[in-house]
Amino acid sequence: MSTNITKQKTRRINGFNHHEIGDDHLYTGLNTPLKKDAFAISDAEKKNKISMLFEEIMDVIGLDLTDDSLKGTPDRVAKMYIDEIFSGLNPKNKPKVALFDNKYHYNQMLVEKNITFYSNCEHHFVPIIGKAHVAYISSGKVIGLSKLNRIVQYYAKRPQVQERLTNQIGEDLKAILKTDDVAVIIDAKHLCVSSRGIKDESSATVTSFYSGAFNSPAKVNEFNNYLK
Repeated sequence: MSTNITKQKTRRINGFNHHEIGDDHLYTGLNTPLKKDAFAISDAEKKNKISMLFEEIMDVIGLDLTDDSLKGTPDRVAKMYIDEIFSGLNPKNKPKVALFDNKYHYNQMLVEKNITFYSNCEHHFVPIIGKAHVAYISSGKVIGLSKLNRIVQYYAKRPQVQERLTNQIGEDLKAILKTDDVAVIIDAKHLCVSSRGIKDESSATVTSFYSGAFNSPAKVNEFNNYLK
C-alpha cells in the first residue's frame, strides 16, 4: 500500500500557521469543534473508513500488516474511536437525566469528588487522565449521584482541551439542574506533556469553574475543604 500526498493544507490561527504554533496550548471556544455534517454517515460507515485509514497509517510507518498481532488492529482502533474513547462526540450518547424534587430540603452544597475520567488531548490525540470534583446547591431539584459521573464521562470522551472540558461540565450542570450554583475542579495529567515533548512526569494541570454562590470566597473555601 502506498500513499500519494497531493495537497498540503496550511491552517492559520490568529495569524499563525499550525507549524508556527507548534506545541503551544490553544483553546478556541466552549463548543467542541465539529463539522456541520459530523453525523451525516452512520457509525458503521465511520468505523469502516477509520479502519482503512488507520491501516494506511500503519503501513506508512512500516508495520507488517500480515502479522497476526497487527492484522486486526485497524478494526480495533476504529471500534475504540467510535464506541468508546470518542463516543462523547455524538449527542445521542448524552446521558439521560431525570430530576427529582429536593424532598429532604437539603440546601447546602452537594459534592461529588474524585470522579476518575480518561480523555484525549485534541492536539496530539494522547490521553488525559484525571479526577473531577463537582458541587452544586439545589434550587429545588436534584439528580442521582451517578448522573454527575456520567456527565463528566460524556464530555471527557472526545478530543479535549482541559479548559473546555471544565466549562462544558459546569455549563451543562447549570442547565440541567436549573441553578447557577455550580462548581467544577479538574486535576489532570496530560500525557502529551509527560510522555513526549518536555517529558515532565511530575506536573499536573488544575482548572476550575465557579458560578453563582460559588463566586463567593467563603463557598470556594468550603468546597476546597470538602476536597481535603
